[in-house]
This record gives sequence, C-alpha cells and structure tokens, in this order.
Amino acid sequence: MRRCAGMVVVAIGLAAWGNPALAQEPYPSRTVKIVIPSAPGSTTDTLARLVADQLGQKWGKPTIVENIAGGAMNIGAAAVARSAPDGYTLFIAPPSPLSFNHLLYRDTGYDPTKFVPITMLAKIPNVLVMSKELPVTTLQELLQYGKANPGKLTYASQGVGSTAHLSGAQLEVQGELKMVHVPYRGAQPALTDVVAGHVDLFFDTLATSVPLYRDTKLKLLAVADLKRARVVPEVPTFSEAGLTGFRSITWFGLVAPPGTAAALAEKINRDAVDILARKDVDEMLRRISLEVGATSTADTRRFFAEETALWAKVIKEAGIQPQ
Repeated sequence: MRRCAGMVVVAIGLAAWGNPALAQEPYPSRTVKIVIPSAPGSTTDTLARLVADQLGQKWGKPTIVENIAGGAMNIGAAAVARSAPDGYTLFIAPPSPLSFNHLLYRDTGYDPTKFVPITMLAKIPNVLVMSKELPVTTLQELLQYGKANPGKLTYASQGVGSTAHLSGAQLEVQGELKMVHVPYRGAQPALTDVVAGHVDLFFDTLATSVPLYRDTKLKLLAVADLKRARVVPEVPTFSEAGLTGFRSITWFGLVAPPGTAAALAEKINRDAVDILARKDVDEMLRRISLEVGATSTADTRRFFAEETALWAKVIKEAGIQPQ
C-alpha cells in the first residue's frame, strides 16, 4: 500500500506542469503579465488590452499589459524568452517576432521556434493601397505600368523587415517588377504620404485604410487574402486580380516563454479560446476590423511554421540580406 501511495504522489507531481509551485496552487493564483512588443495605441496594444481584460475577468486575477517596444519588436520578444515558464508572463505579437525576424536579423536575442504557441487570437488581411495620383485602376494595369517604368514605382513600409516591406518584395517577385522601397517609422506616416501622393503604394491593414478609401482619398487594388474581405466585398483578391496564391495577412499570436509545460499551455488555450468564442468579444474585435482566430495549440504551431516558410521564400527570392 505504501508503494502504491508513493506512485500516486509521483504521478501527481508529474502532472503539475513540471513546476513545483504549480503543484501547490491553481493557475493563476496571482497577476498575469502580457507583454507586447509595440507602443500603446497600436492594433496589437488594443487587442492585448481587450484580451487581458477578458482573461482577468475569467480568471478572477489581475491581468496586465506591458509595452516593451523597440528593436523591430525584438526587445520585447527577447524579454519574454528570458522569462520564467510559469504562465505568469505571456506574449502577444504580430507576425514578425514570431515567424520571420530571425531571418532578417543576425542576432534577435531569442529563437522564435522555442516559444510555446497557445493560440492565434485574431487576424486581418492586408490590402494593397495606392495613391490616387497613379494613373491605373486595377492590379493588371499596375503590373503593366511597373514593367513599362522599371524603378519608377515606390512602395512604403513601416520599416525594413516589416510585413509591408516583405509584401512589397513579394509583389516585385511575383509581378516581375522593380520598385523602390521607402521605409517609414510606422504605418501612419507611410499612409499619410500615400494619400499625399508622395509614395505610390503601401500594404496596409483594412482597419486603417478602408475609412480613407471610403472618403475617396486613396485606391484599394487587391486584398492579400484567399477570400474577399467582408468590409470591402467589391475589392478583388490578388488571386482574382491575376497573382494566384498571393497572400499577406496580419495576425496576432499568443505564446508563452520557452519551456512552458504543454498542460499549462493547453489550460491557457482553453481559457483564451473560450473568451474568443463569446459574441460580445467577437463584436469588439470586428469593431477594430479583426477576425477571431481561436486556434488549438497544435494548429497555432503549424500556422507559425507555414508563415515562416512563406516569408523565408520571399526573403530568399527577393535577395533580402539579414542585418
């Protein structure tokens, strides 16, 4: 009997997510911190605060957001990578630090494949935004114009290595174009210069570009997803417009530090997916033009790998060298 009792104790210890502290208390038993790698006011920040508020209510424990911006989002990601794998520090980020920054920077300070995926929280398609000054109205006309005027077209981005930069490089490769990349310090100044006609193109999210499109301040040529966007059903996808398979979406993943036990990740996944399934949360996300993600841990890991493969191919074909 003593031997059997000992085996039960061992089994309980192993089930406690590999962390002695968790064997003595339910999770969470104190404040949970969610780090984001961007400044307050961004879409990532808005989403993270919504998720933190909902998880805090579900858990009955404070859940706070900490902004650690800078370094092409690598500073915040590296800080989380060094955190204890106990579930009390989590990370919400857009694609770059979770899927391709390590392909663009020689020393990011972390390995994104070591993060423990929890769920994709939300996504939003990118759309090719064009200045009204450019004398074209369709993607095919743009491709013809670009081929007839190599090096004349300009495209903006939030900086080297951003999704907009890589999307522009992808357009150059698939469209057989030669364009000039114009990096900015953020999306807003880039979008402002597209409206002013100082730069021709920009891959932007629907959230910020659609209002300007409705006000006829710029053109939308194609949605970079495999299906049309509900908010602008009149705008074709890239595949429909002639570039089959072209895809560029902005998504937001929730991950835990390397070494976080699978059972703990699954528990957080269940709770996050539960709040995302609520109608009021879905409505809040749609108000900021986001679509609910709510993926399993396995599907999240698979999605991250697919995104890494996509952008690795673009980076290689475009000849973008790591910094």
